Amino acid sequence: MTSPAWLTAVNFNTDGLIPAIAQDHKSGRILMMAWMNAESLQLTAETQTAVYFSRSRAKLWHKGESSGHTQRVHDIRLDCDADVIVLSVTQVGGIACHTGRESCFYQRLDLSGQTPEWQTVDKVLKDPADIYHSHEAANHTQTNDTTANNIVSSDIDQAKAGRTSILQQLDKVLVERKQADAGSSYVASLYAKGLNKILEKVGEESTESIIAAKDFAHCDENINKAQYDDARHELIYEVADVWFHTLVGLAWFDIESDAVLHELGRRFGLSGIDEKAAR
Repeated sequence: MTSPAWLTAVNFNTDGLIPAIAQDHKSGRILMMAWMNAESLQLTAETQTAVYFSRSRAKLWHKGESSGHTQRVHDIRLDCDADVIVLSVTQVGGIACHTGRESCFYQRLDLSGQTPEWQTVDKVLKDPADIYHSHEAANHTQTNDTTANNIVSSDIDQAKAGRTSILQQLDKVLVERKQADAGSSYVASLYAKGLNKILEKVGEESTESIIAAKDFAHCDENINKAQYDDARHELIYEVADVWFHTLVGLAWFDIESDAVLHELGRRFGLSGIDEKAAR
């Protein structure tokens, strides 16, 4: 089949792909970057919804197929070299990233210290487990036509991979930071200050998580949804800080996170009363 004239003007790379940047139609914020081939770009133009190409799975994927967070396309632009696409989209659900954040670009390089360091500056708006599991179940009996089966989202695969590997990734980074210069990163500076400082941070973050939990307990979703959501996100954020600093403490003693996971696995299914009595 002959490609339409507008499609032949696109300069795909040697793999037949072109980077596509999705930008919020109203705010202009960059939401994500993915790849398109000629077929996915043509489908995007025809359906006015974003369809990308997964390099890892060599398949088309319709953004939001698993999460429900589809992208309605208002405008498609091509740069001066004809080798980059920009989509102006409305992000359904307000979440573009498989981590549950508004944008995939949620890390900012902090240049205020002696050494630049990446910082997470956007909160998770919704737990990926809630996004993908609930939508996957809802669509279990709906996705049965040929087109839907061929346009498979890689979102859920990315989310599952992220959940299963993040602790191992943290373990590796924490070990590496033990050998790093104190001025090179926050974790390295904690190691340099010693165990007491690390434990002090665990205590501080635990207190902050308690305060966040108390604040969340006083919120009513039916009265003020925005306040409820903010308080929920704050609690999750503070608990993440507790977990993180606890992992730093474990790494101080060369204990990996798997040891804790194995202990939790051992306890699973046991009576809490019996387990405590057996200590």
